Amino acid sequence: MNRAMSAGRAAAQNYPRQWRRPPRWGAPWKTRLLLALAGLYLFWALGSLPINWTRAAEGFGRAALLFKQFFVPDFSSRWSEISAGLLESLAMTITATVLGIALSVPVALGAARNMAPWPIYAACRTLVAGARAFPEIIIAILFVKMFGFGPLAGMITLVIASVGFLAKLLADEIETIDASQWEALRATGASWLQCVAFAVMPQIKPRLAGLSMYRLDINFRESAVLGIVGAGGIGATLNTSLDRYEFDTAGAILLLIIAIVLLAEYASGLVRRHFQ
Repeated sequence: MNRAMSAGRAAAQNYPRQWRRPPRWGAPWKTRLLLALAGLYLFWALGSLPINWTRAAEGFGRAALLFKQFFVPDFSSRWSEISAGLLESLAMTITATVLGIALSVPVALGAARNMAPWPIYAACRTLVAGARAFPEIIIAILFVKMFGFGPLAGMITLVIASVGFLAKLLADEIETIDASQWEALRATGASWLQCVAFAVMPQIKPRLAGLSMYRLDINFRESAVLGIVGAGGIGATLNTSLDRYEFDTAGAILLLIIAIVLLAEYASGLVRRHFQ
């Protein structure tokens, strides 16, 4: 007993009195070396960028004028164009979201390993990966070339993006469901569709509702971007205002976009609470 107490006192005396943060990458010199290399790389990267610093300095004056007009929005001068573009964006957003949800559910069931045989699983996963492979702006340019300027190209682009987004996340959610409900229904002789309706959908319904509202929010914001390449929506009106140097009108459009996104975020919270 005495020997153990003596050993404990000796260990306590040798224990450091002040706490020190352990080194993040092993020895302290390794940390310093990594930080030095990161600093050198950052210095080299900035030096290799072809930046015209004289023109950048001149741009600060133009930026001041731009932001000054942004914060004095003009809703009246171009209200007819703004309202038409806004309604077009909302129509594109709602239509694309509804079609995207309708297409995403069967694709997600096929892309879930516990729901479909291997050939269907591989085909659906390939479809999802293809829908997510390209940015929306690239897809929009392709459809504008195919169908011409207008909201049709933007709506199809948003449908494809919605399928890639929703099907991927829903398939991952389906793969984590409680299998006991499925097995219980199958034991009673229920068909595959009945098991999906009464064992799978109730478990993923809250997730589906939240993702659908989130995708609605994304689609509206994307519609503002797609309009810049001619795919319709409020983005075309915003691009026209910027080309005309009507920054006050552009500020009004941006404020409307922010307001609608905030409203969609509030609605998303209500929907999620309803399905929980």
